[in-house]
Amino acid sequence: MLLVFHRIRVLLVLPLLASCSSLYFPPPPQVPLLTQKGEWSGGLHTNFSQNTSVQGAYAFTDHLGVMGSASFLHTDKKKRAEDHDFGEVGLGYYTRLRDKRVLEIYGGYGLGHTKRVERTPAEGVTRTLEGNLTKYFAQVNYTSKDKKTYHVLGRDWPVTYGTALRLSYVNLSNFRLDQQAHASEDNIFLEPITYTRINLVGPVDFQLISGSNFGLKHRKYLKAANSVFQFGVVVNVGGQSGSK
Repeated sequence: MLLVFHRIRVLLVLPLLASCSSLYFPPPPQVPLLTQKGEWSGGLHTNFSQNTSVQGAYAFTDHLGVMGSASFLHTDKKKRAEDHDFGEVGLGYYTRLRDKRVLEIYGGYGLGHTKRVERTPAEGVTRTLEGNLTKYFAQVNYTSKDKKTYHVLGRDWPVTYGTALRLSYVNLSNFRLDQQAHASEDNIFLEPITYTRINLVGPVDFQLISGSNFGLKHRKYLKAANSVFQFGVVVNVGGQSGSK
């Protein structure tokens, strides 16, 4: 269990190393781990930047699933205010590997709106940036359904680990800088992440997601500057356990 606590401590430190100068705040990659027809997965995540995401996924056949999410970020601080709303949907294929592992491959589309107001105490508002976001993404999830159990505080804590890799093309359009039209920007983001799930009770797991965000193009306003870090709860109902 000490290894789990060390992993959690590392995950909590990583977002403190990230800058927040991009107009794109990536939602957490959804990892529903679907295993059979009729299974449902839902999640609620947030982070220290208050980027909150609500997620859901459903397996409508034995190998096809659909997922969707909505994320929100609304902050008002001394130096800047952020308003970021984003939603995405995806369709994908899932399967079991050697009974105990799950492989998922998804592709999808997202859209949203982003706005930032920068200011100083002396000058007030110094700059306003606003635009629309569209995204196309592909994502691969891989994990084991088997859990490692640690006995701590008088009870057993089943823990699972997994990885995901998401490739996204994001476009910032109708971009306005201080109310004036500005050239649009686009970028390709590569987001490898790892996640840890600790079973709390029944189908409810506590989940930590952390990883890296790489922008494959050099951009000024649409770059990989925000953390791919989230913590929250995940619920899976109607699925298979570690082995078929």
